Amino acid sequence: MRAMTILDGGLATELEARGFDLDDPLWSARVLIENPDAIRDVHRAYVEAGADCVITATYQADPAAAEVTPAILQRAVDLGRESGARIVAASIGPYGAALANGAEYTGDYPGMDSRALVKWHEERWALLAASGADLMACETIPSADEADALATLAERHPETRAWFSFSCRDGKHARDGSPIREIAARCARVPNVVAIGVNCTAPRFVDPLLDELRAASDVPAIVYPNSGEDYDAATKTWSGENDAAAFARLALGWRERGARFIGGCCRVGPDHIRALASALKVG
Repeated sequence: MRAMTILDGGLATELEARGFDLDDPLWSARVLIENPDAIRDVHRAYVEAGADCVITATYQADPAAAEVTPAILQRAVDLGRESGARIVAASIGPYGAALANGAEYTGDYPGMDSRALVKWHEERWALLAASGADLMACETIPSADEADALATLAERHPETRAWFSFSCRDGKHARDGSPIREIAARCARVPNVVAIGVNCTAPRFVDPLLDELRAASDVPAIVYPNSGEDYDAATKTWSGENDAAAFARLALGWRERGARFIGGCCRVGPDHIRALASALKVG
């Protein structure tokens, strides 16, 4: 991979901007099942905006759901490839995302320890590892237990590259309160992990989090935070300012702190990626 890789923005964000209703337990995977061309179109919009890498519509695609077949997971990867992206990352969302109750923002999974989470994740991991995706995007990880489970699966599949990206509540801790430095150090021991970082996190926390990651290991850092708006999981609404130019200026600082993969998550659209890609190319 090149020294700097531009990631895409929020898949669901752009689908909603195009009029899709994602109020469904499968979230963007519902569109993957019912209107796959729309998924390809969004991927392509991000590539045209300057993204090198697109992340598949498998974040909330729980294989336990009857509609999420192996063919659907394969189709998600194929759509990423059809977009023209240089890198297709297969999204491995957290267990909490499949619950569709906001648990991915707390990491509070009663009755689910690391061993149980390995078992829950292993089928989707195996299917996506065989799909032709360039790597696994283990993203929005909220807890030490889930990080350990995914690291265990990465160790079991040494032929498959992966990145690990955590959702954090402040500049030092994952959503469950675990020190990000300790979790990152655990994941960094896996040889096929190509990047460790943060996503679905407020931009104001990214600088201190990058410092923590740098202290934990020399694995390249990945950053794709939210727009900076605040999300209310109870009402499922966003509030605050959303400015593409300001987001791009922040990205220059993240690069200076060592981030080598930079993009956006919720509420970050093609305009943000266009501004970010332009700033990183000339800044």
